[in-house]
Amino acid sequence: MSILDLFAKSPFKPMQEHMQVVLQTVKLLHPLLLSLADGNDARIGELQRQIDDLEGKADTLKNDLRAHLPKRLLLPVDRRDLLEILSLQDTIADLCQDVADLLIEREMPVPSLMREPLLALAQAVEATCEHSAKVISRLDELLELGFRGREAERVEQMIDELGRMEAQTDELQTQLIRAVFRLESEMSAVSVMLWYQLAHQIAGIADNAEKVGNRVRLLIAS
Repeated sequence: MSILDLFAKSPFKPMQEHMQVVLQTVKLLHPLLLSLADGNDARIGELQRQIDDLEGKADTLKNDLRAHLPKRLLLPVDRRDLLEILSLQDTIADLCQDVADLLIEREMPVPSLMREPLLALAQAVEATCEHSAKVISRLDELLELGFRGREAERVEQMIDELGRMEAQTDELQTQLIRAVFRLESEMSAVSVMLWYQLAHQIAGIADNAEKVGNRVRLLIAS
């Protein structure tokens, strides 16, 4: 189905399809980091290629959507707002790719002290992105009701929950970084720096998922 066919069904369908591809990318993050913790290099390589393929698909959808999104929308939303949401969604896939690429470029053994916070962070990030995708899936209903009424209130409640979920990922990121610093004397300075970078990249995925929800909140408020 082409982008134009999707637009014919709903002005938001292409964005929702893009978000679903992004979510598929995020869902590979936990198995990727589990493979890292297990020292399964072959599986890491396999998952990195899958993530790369999905990120490429997300980029193609993003570019098609930008090319075909009408300059003037007969909608109660601004074109720039939709493009901002699209960009935030795409950044989620980009960060997943960055994480996977880093694990391919450098060996990063996972000490036992870091395993639990690392995998807990990955699971929390995935849950946050799933919730963000649910918010995006409600855009059609919001449009139908003019971004007002009970549906708007329900979506705002979902966005509030999204903020709470993202805050949990911040706490798990902190736990992971604390574990890194506890092991600092046993690791090289480069390894400490890379783990600090990796923790921020992983948590940044959830941060962008929350930003997607916040942009939808602005659509409701406008």
